[in-house]
Amino acid sequence: MADQPSSAELISPAQIPQPRSFPAMGEPVIHQVNWIGLKTLYMKEVRRFFKVQTQTIWAPAITTLLFLVIFSVALGRGGKEVLGVNFATFVAPGLIVMGMMQNAFANASFSFLSGKIQGTIIDFLMPPLTEGELMLAMTSAAVTRAILVGLALTGAMLLWPDVHLRPAHPWAIVWFGLMGSFFLALLGFLSSIWAEKFDHNAAITNFVIAPLSLLSGTFYVIDNLAPAFQTISRFNPFFYVISGFRFGFLGVSDIGDTNAAVLHSAIGLGVVNALLATVTYMVLRSGWKLKS
Repeated sequence: MADQPSSAELISPAQIPQPRSFPAMGEPVIHQVNWIGLKTLYMKEVRRFFKVQTQTIWAPAITTLLFLVIFSVALGRGGKEVLGVNFATFVAPGLIVMGMMQNAFANASFSFLSGKIQGTIIDFLMPPLTEGELMLAMTSAAVTRAILVGLALTGAMLLWPDVHLRPAHPWAIVWFGLMGSFFLALLGFLSSIWAEKFDHNAAITNFVIAPLSLLSGTFYVIDNLAPAFQTISRFNPFFYVISGFRFGFLGVSDIGDTNAAVLHSAIGLGVVNALLATVTYMVLRSGWKLKS
């Protein structure tokens, strides 16, 4: 047995496990964007609302559709025309984007606020995500829910006999739909940082979001208002989202007499969203009402 090789001789140096090396303390491991973490948080939020899709997608779509049913019945078929189309066709795009915006706000404001109340906010703050990545994942999930609600509403309204929607300017549909959803998602995220209980968030929804969306030209053109109220309406960003989205379907809008006015409104919404994103990022980075 003396001529048999020992176990040490059977193992080559390359097979010997090397000690694992770790980066020095304070040296960043993720040098740029944490795409894996961003995608994970995004998918978590999407799966959360999709698990209860009856409540988060279909119920809001049906509730918004009821507005169309009620106003169509009240005015009767063959009723008044607005912007050259029947009232049902006029109001349908506004209802679609209004439902999208309201659900973007609801989704963005829920998770963070529930985490603060339940004491699980640490699950959002501890992972290796920057403030920008955290904000992007949360708002993107809210916009995803808004798009799904918008698709559900569009499909339902296309079945309504008096609604005739044909994309006249697809870029306006996409741009104003996304900008409106991101605008409300950022507002919802900022609201969840500020709020300390669900009553605070409900107050923002009932006394700010709902009035601004309903009084933004969803059911009328602002030319029917007194000059003072027309001026007030033009300071409402919801007005430009709804009118611009409607322009994408009808080719006409009460923003202005030219397509250039709609284009300027589209650029303005992009600037407003950039400013709001900056403010939200700075508030999130400061840790206000989150780390104290």
